[in-house]
Amino acid sequence: MNSNTASILGCVADFRLSLTSSESQTRGRGVQLLSQVLEECYTSLSEREVEVLVAFYENRLKDHYAITPHVLHGLKALAKCTVLPKGSAVSILKSLFQDVHVQSHGLANEFDCIPNHAELKGLGPDFVFGFVQAVDGERDPRNLLLAFQIARNIIHRGYNLSQFTEELFEVTSCYFPIDFTPVCRILTSFPSFLLPLIIEKLDSDMQNAKVDSLQTLAACASVYGHKELSDFLPSLWSSIRREVFQTASESVESAGLSALRALTSCLCRSVLTSNSEDSLHVFLDLVLKDCQHHLCEPDLKLVWPSAKLLQAASGASYRASLIVTAVVLPTLLEQYSSRTQVLIVLFCFLSLALSEETVLQPFRKSLCSVVFSALAESNASLQITAAKVLTKLGQQPGVLAQPDVEMAVDHLSRLVLEEHDAKQEIFSGMREDDFDLLPGQSRDAGRQRCIMALASVSTQPSLVRESAPVLLQMLAAAHTGSRIFSVEEVVSVCCSLQRIADQTPNTEEMGHFFHDVVIPRLLTLSLHAALQGKLATTMAAQAVYLFLDGDVSFLPENDCPSKIQLLRVRRPAFFLFISCPGGRLNLVDIPEFDRLLGQLEELSCTSTHPFSYTSAAKCFAGLINKRAAGQTLDGVLEKTLRRISVTLDNQSSAQRIQAFNLLVWMTKALLLRYHPLSAVLTDKVFSLMSDCLLASQAADCFELLMSDSPDVLNRSCHADVRIMYRQRFFAENSGKIVQGFNCAEQGKKSVYLKALSHIVNNLPRQVQLTELPSLLPVLLEALSCPDQVVQLSTLCCLQPALLDPPPALSTQLEALFSRLLPLTASPSMKVRIASLRCVHALSQLPEHMVLPFRAQVLRALASPLDDKKRLVRKEAVLARGEWFLIGSPGGR
Repeated sequence: MNSNTASILGCVADFRLSLTSSESQTRGRGVQLLSQVLEECYTSLSEREVEVLVAFYENRLKDHYAITPHVLHGLKALAKCTVLPKGSAVSILKSLFQDVHVQSHGLANEFDCIPNHAELKGLGPDFVFGFVQAVDGERDPRNLLLAFQIARNIIHRGYNLSQFTEELFEVTSCYFPIDFTPVCRILTSFPSFLLPLIIEKLDSDMQNAKVDSLQTLAACASVYGHKELSDFLPSLWSSIRREVFQTASESVESAGLSALRALTSCLCRSVLTSNSEDSLHVFLDLVLKDCQHHLCEPDLKLVWPSAKLLQAASGASYRASLIVTAVVLPTLLEQYSSRTQVLIVLFCFLSLALSEETVLQPFRKSLCSVVFSALAESNASLQITAAKVLTKLGQQPGVLAQPDVEMAVDHLSRLVLEEHDAKQEIFSGMREDDFDLLPGQSRDAGRQRCIMALASVSTQPSLVRESAPVLLQMLAAAHTGSRIFSVEEVVSVCCSLQRIADQTPNTEEMGHFFHDVVIPRLLTLSLHAALQGKLATTMAAQAVYLFLDGDVSFLPENDCPSKIQLLRVRRPAFFLFISCPGGRLNLVDIPEFDRLLGQLEELSCTSTHPFSYTSAAKCFAGLINKRAAGQTLDGVLEKTLRRISVTLDNQSSAQRIQAFNLLVWMTKALLLRYHPLSAVLTDKVFSLMSDCLLASQAADCFELLMSDSPDVLNRSCHADVRIMYRQRFFAENSGKIVQGFNCAEQGKKSVYLKALSHIVNNLPRQVQLTELPSLLPVLLEALSCPDQVVQLSTLCCLQPALLDPPPALSTQLEALFSRLLPLTASPSMKVRIASLRCVHALSQLPEHMVLPFRAQVLRALASPLDDKKRLVRKEAVLARGEWFLIGSPGGR
């Protein structure tokens, strides 16, 4: 039939008994069959055939309502025809408006039948009137989205709205405020109706309505001009002012300030003519009139709302900043009288004015006078605020003259040298950027004076905690080049840190601070600097001899014992090995390599301190990962493996945990580089999965083997990492795990499930999808495992795969649902969330596959809707919403 278009009308004749039957159900089947035929061959129809079929279908719209959906299906196919006769589009549309009750059949079905023909525009107001009637009262979100799209096209394509302009606005604005962004796009086309609506909605008692209205106003301001806004500016300002002054909601306040900024920015873009009024000045006069006088009464509660409104208006543009600053700054400067609040407000305005030098230039002398006056006060909070204002002024080029700079240095030096309570607070607000307030020739000298002052006053723990990080930031900035410091300044910083260390009280608290904060930062900077050149080899040799032989001769001015044994103390600093020789072994020739490996092996197997034997094992692994292949390396590995095996095979040994830890890190080191011995080590790990004491740890170690380690054996440490090592490990070992699972006793199966879930969860997504059919039965068993770690890992693996499920899943749906749904009530929040996401993903499967489970799923999802955790409730709502649509009228 597709190839013989001449048979279409003959087909209609053949269907005449069904199409003219007295039974509506029979007529419906006939129209349905004809519509299905048209859907397949509409491209081959002639203009005459289309004309006859259009007339037939328009007549069928008057038939029984049950037939209407099939008629709409046929009209939709005819509307796609390229030979649609002239006038047919208008005829179809009029029939739809006249004979179809939209809410009974769905707006989407009806308007899918409307062809996109230019002749529809000729209907003018009649089309708009019909559309308004069709949309009125619509509730289905999908139909609303289509309605908003059509309404937008009506407006932007220039349809004649005539007397129905207000009706079109009313039929769309009734959904405002609502979460559909298309509503805002439509309403902005009706400024004369929208702006009064926004003003009305701002009188609502609902905070959400206020926020939506203010956000819509901000969006309108980005497309409107001053002509659309001018008549409503006083009312809009009054509403915004009221919301900012009176609200207790931060979201409403923030939306109000954003709307004010958007309105001011819109007015700044207006083009002035010789006879036009400057709408920006008019609007800002309203703002200044209502806010300025509150700044003169800083003890009242409206000082901060007023300041925020003025800052929002000022921050809209350079023009607005000039206008507001010219009025506000003199007011603040005139009424300053040692009041901290006024200075803080001043500080806020300075933050906005920093982008333009000319904004502050007229007030330079007055600003400096106020700041220096505040610095001379005894009030600590006032001094702190003044120091921040001074920093802002110093960041503005050209504001501080040379005499001002010198006076600023004197004031700051006096503050940090004097004994008063403000010192710590001043340090708390200081960063290395703050030393840049000193321009010109005095920059270096001024900064060095401040650095020395910091060191001189840092005698108490509270001050050291504030000053030392500032100096460390300066060293880091000098090293990275993000700030420019002279060599003398860097030396001054180092000397100041040494002075702080010398004069700090020798307490356990400060010992922890230097050990946790200062020393690691200094070591990191030293190592980075050393590893940039040939110093790496020298430094590595010094580190090795320091740890092996206790050689401290290279350390300047040290009073350490001459032959200390760092590898035998309780907490050796192994991070030095990890970051230095372990990180750049390919560039560094490490002396006494085999001896070093032996010492690390000994410590890994005999230490009783977890951090020590773990760090030693990491160092050992990092070194053998990059050791050149050959008999030397193989000999070391075989010797170490024999020692590990002997220890692990001895059930009464006290070092089994240490030996297992070293085995895991050795396995990872060799696995990454495809070393042949890695298979032997992996088999050793597998054998421990039946061990009574180490089985759980053996299963967990696969997470370490398959994931990236943050501190060692990763590409950033220049480890030897081959591509696709995870895929290779999975291909070689997944069968062993499945076989072990099948052979294990019921009580020990969970160990193999945990190992498999760790491996699969770390595979690339594409590999997971490829392997899922063969692993699905085992993964389903993993969902029944009581171990929550196994459950979560398996769910995280399944959820992405369910978005693009393999065909094998269709036969496992019942088993999958029977295991997933109970997990929505798991004690673990993460498991509940992950299981709900999987249930959500399953709703996207073909309807015939999941419809039998709909009732069961909806009953199970009722409980998570009342979960005590908000994130769980959120996932439950999303999942239940999708499952409700399955099989529903108008569903997906």
